[in-house]
Amino acid sequence: MNTEDRWITTPVTADLLRGALDLERTAQGVLPHRLPARARAQYTDGQLAMAEAQPSGVRLAFRTRATAIELDALPTKRVYVGAPPRPDGVYDLLVDGRPAGRGSVTGGNTLTIDMTTGTAEQRPGPVGTLRFAGLPGGDKDVEIWLPHNEATELVALRTDAAVEPAPDRGRKVWLHHGSSISHGSDAASPTTTWPALAASLGGVELINLGLGGSAMLDPFTARAMRDTPADLISVKIGINLVNADLMRLRAFTPAVHGFLDTIREGHPTAPLLVVSPILCPIHEDTPGPSAPDLAALSAGKLSFRATGDPAETAAGKLTLNVIRAELDRIVKQRAAEDPNLYHLDGRDLYGEADSVELPLPDQLHPDAAAHRRIGERFAERAFAADGPFKANDSFQANGAFTANGSSADRSA
Repeated sequence: MNTEDRWITTPVTADLLRGALDLERTAQGVLPHRLPARARAQYTDGQLAMAEAQPSGVRLAFRTRATAIELDALPTKRVYVGAPPRPDGVYDLLVDGRPAGRGSVTGGNTLTIDMTTGTAEQRPGPVGTLRFAGLPGGDKDVEIWLPHNEATELVALRTDAAVEPAPDRGRKVWLHHGSSISHGSDAASPTTTWPALAASLGGVELINLGLGGSAMLDPFTARAMRDTPADLISVKIGINLVNADLMRLRAFTPAVHGFLDTIREGHPTAPLLVVSPILCPIHEDTPGPSAPDLAALSAGKLSFRATGDPAETAAGKLTLNVIRAELDRIVKQRAAEDPNLYHLDGRDLYGEADSVELPLPDQLHPDAAAHRRIGERFAERAFAADGPFKANDSFQANGAFTANGSSADRSA
């Protein structure tokens, strides 16, 4: 009998998904969201809506004896006017925690974005099918990580054996929030974004609230984090506030305190790590906003430039160096009453030497190789035996934290 004659269709429900905070039913199927409906309703910004619906860190997780799997999906693919075509989103297959396949879905909706005018137009497209075959027989844990940078409606899951939700393996849950760099930017695949790599090295379950262009200290994001069960929490703050030129230092400091206060309402004693920005040369001492480099765009290359005036920092405009210094001060102040609060300078993850070896291709976002380096370094520091997330017995690394939650050095 052909496999196609004995397919079992299993409805995609919340108990088969990890990493999503909400599941919306659509005309085609279900759409995972990384922010709950109440948060999404509080600000209907197009960039935020696009980012939180891109399922970075979201994966189907089930146990099965199946040797063949099909997933019907409706992706939304992005096209930037004047820029080279983007590759199709990537799905990663893990079997018992090990890489076992990779694929993409053709077709889908198309979102065309004109960065020179700030406009976007969406056109509908057909559902596509992802197929994995030749899997080993016997009971196994299967994960299908959805594309980190492509909104994905899940239409149908078919297997040649029954599936059930993956069991709880007792791993700690790590809840992380950050910008497009945490979202995945130019990582090669969903399991190779730096948070996914770090979670794998640390042996934890990831919930990734990295939101491209949308790490703005929004209160609704803090409340979503407050209300999400988690054992370990981190927030990476800074780059979006600069490249959007969103606020001045006078607003930034209270906003950081308020964001941390809200998280602490739901997680009063969980290890909470505040991470400052990685090195980004265009904004180290030059404020935002960022803008597309039109000369590069006319040559078919997507790149960004800083448009602010360094002299404006005297009036409170934010740069990455201003933000790093203030975050260090805030964490030291709060750590006097919060022994589970820590700080990590983002340049420990990607600093000056790294920017020479692995420069940011578009001046803002790390590439696939830099994502791997950032993920490995985060794991070495955060999950070390003396790190804020205190690794399990299988992880060996050298820590880089002091008792007051500051990074001890930036020699890496």
